[in-house]
Amino acid sequence: MRRISRITVAGAATASLALALSACGGTSTEASSDSKGDKGLAIAYDVGGKGDQSFNDAAFAGLEKAKKEFGYQTDDVEPTEGETDADKEQRLASLAKQGYNPVIGVGYAYAAAVKGAAEKFPDTTFGIVDDSTVEAKNVADLVFSEEEASYLAGVAAAKSTKTNTVGFVGGVDIPLIHKFQAGFEQGVKDTDPKVKVISQYLTQTAEEGGFSSPDKGKSAAEGQIEKKADVVYAAAGLSGQGVIEAAAANKVWAIGVDSDQYQQAALAKYKDSILTSAMKDVAKAVYNLAKSVEDGKPETGIVRGDLKTGEVGLSNSNPKFADNAEVQDAIKTAKEKIISGEIKVKSS
Repeated sequence: MRRISRITVAGAATASLALALSACGGTSTEASSDSKGDKGLAIAYDVGGKGDQSFNDAAFAGLEKAKKEFGYQTDDVEPTEGETDADKEQRLASLAKQGYNPVIGVGYAYAAAVKGAAEKFPDTTFGIVDDSTVEAKNVADLVFSEEEASYLAGVAAAKSTKTNTVGFVGGVDIPLIHKFQAGFEQGVKDTDPKVKVISQYLTQTAEEGGFSSPDKGKSAAEGQIEKKADVVYAAAGLSGQGVIEAAAANKVWAIGVDSDQYQQAALAKYKDSILTSAMKDVAKAVYNLAKSVEDGKPETGIVRGDLKTGEVGLSNSNPKFADNAEVQDAIKTAKEKIISGEIKVKSS
């Protein structure tokens, strides 16, 4: 199979959050030599790793699709507890040095690592999910309008609550998760101003476990349910499993995130309590970047998925949700207004 390693010049990215990181890795000559083999897409997971039934698993689904379609070797690498910024860059550099192309860091925490590795391996295409700060000719910033899907989740919550109280659980108090909160709260209030939204963050930093602690998510959801919330939306990675568990135990609704969590095997015993999921198609973004490299026209710059492109939205897997005409009509109307620009969804 012929692999393309040369990249084309594309647009620059805009500013968002990033982490400081030191440089390490191999040379572009080594990467170019190795990339003549049968190695293709490689991904490095964010906090929570594979098996989170959410964000990271969506990236893995994109990798599996690329592997099946293109018939090449892939790799996926787990994060390590207490790893340094330099560890992240070394991980990406090692994958590039082995000849993988593209190499994707799954999560905003890889921003500086992607920047450093991309400088050292200019003939390798890099991607980063959920960050728009890396401006390089060989980097694709794979970002999403999460606030738009979250707005629709807010519409669904407002239409489904019987107590006029709903909850939002954010994993970490950062701008990325503020987008989920802002969209959700706006969707609730625009649908029914009488509905109260209880919002809470699990931790101030990812290192404290906000995205990787189901016990923290469960405790937060239980607290909101005690305050009469009967629909709870979590944007908390692996911690969201605890929110779903608490909702099921208390016979209230949970709204999943990133992946269609109603369909996740590990959550099957809770699925009847999962109203819907506010999805962003990380799998498609990962696959599309791999395909662009395979086609010899690598994506670079900001690559955004939103309601208009169909890369964010709500799942309809739960029949009780899909068959509720009133809820579906409200969501359809809101979606049309967002796409047309009549509704401007807040991102903070």
